[in-house]
Amino acid sequence: METKLTLRMDENIIHAAKRHARQQGTSLSKLIADYLQLISGKRATPATFKPTPVLAEITGVLSKTSDKKNLRNEYHKYLQEKYL
Repeated sequence: METKLTLRMDENIIHAAKRHARQQGTSLSKLIADYLQLISGKRATPATFKPTPVLAEITGVLSKTSDKKNLRNEYHKYLQEKYL
């Protein structure tokens, strides 16, 4: 069950928090709820976990069977080509 919560704080903090939430692709309510859940020691279960829009967009980009060493070598090669 969701319930409304009213918070009072400095206007500058609110603007900065809203800007941060927007940059993260989430709402300020979700950001605060996630933080309160984190400090309460309760973790989201797979059934209740809702990824942010950015995470949802990149989910599945890497396969679960990807070889970490191979990925590291490919990234190293990419950096060499980019900067050398």
